[in-house]
Amino acid sequence: MLGSLHDAEDALQEALLRAWRALPRFGGRGLLRPWLYRIATNVCLDALARGPGRTLPSERGTPAAPDDDPGRPLAEAVWVEPYPDQEIGLEDGYAAPEARYERREAVELAFIAALQHLPARQRAVLILRDVLGFSAREVAEQLDTTVASVNSALRRARRSADERLPEQSQQDTLRSLGDAGVRAIVSRYMDAWERGDVEAIAAMLAEDATFAMPPYARWWRGREVIAAFAAEPVHRYLPARANGQLANAAYRWDPEEGRYIAEALEVLTLEGTRIKEMTAFMTPGVFPRFGLPGALSR
Repeated sequence: MLGSLHDAEDALQEALLRAWRALPRFGGRGLLRPWLYRIATNVCLDALARGPGRTLPSERGTPAAPDDDPGRPLAEAVWVEPYPDQEIGLEDGYAAPEARYERREAVELAFIAALQHLPARQRAVLILRDVLGFSAREVAEQLDTTVASVNSALRRARRSADERLPEQSQQDTLRSLGDAGVRAIVSRYMDAWERGDVEAIAAMLAEDATFAMPPYARWWRGREVIAAFAAEPVHRYLPARANGQLANAAYRWDPEEGRYIAEALEVLTLEGTRIKEMTAFMTPGVFPRFGLPGALSR
């Protein structure tokens, strides 16, 4: 709903507090799970009413020129944030049969970004119906509206989301590649960047690949433009998983400390065997949430 792990944690605390205060009035009437989701949904709707929606840099303006520097970072609160796979916490396929999306698909960057463009109530309806698998009647009860209103909002939300989502989810892409194919891509990618092999990196990118570095607003498009960033090999990498997608942790050499310091968590979006999007979240403070060290020795 919120596109931010930090905002979601704040909302969870508020939802639990509201539930605790309202527990005497609940009194065991009805099912606990829909009641808790109703509270959590209302907390999220209240939060969305207070602040602007989150986006990815590639959804703002035109790509930067090849020699443009990133500029000044914007407030982190305007960007979609990465989500650690280990915190999904539930196996694929847990939702009711009515759900369209598996849990891992529902945290992919493209899906999260598409949701941010929906009006808040449409966003809630889409998540409750297509991710969590609640029935239209249950959603209507949670949102204090009618089944007809829920169905109408769901049709509009699906249409808007489908216009922004790729034809194939990252989960489908990863399954088609198989574990060995995925490991090979990760290994070649990290090795090429560590060696500063511009040609090898370019060969792995889609022709119209994009590269972004939130909280910086500028972003770049084109395999040659992006590969040129590797000309100075000053990084080390560790594999990671974020948003149900391939990811890596980038560490930049710090001569004063004499070691590699956490710099960015980069989430990769594949198109077949090529890398279509590279979103490097320049927020090393998230590393502990992904079980990543803050620094690497030589």
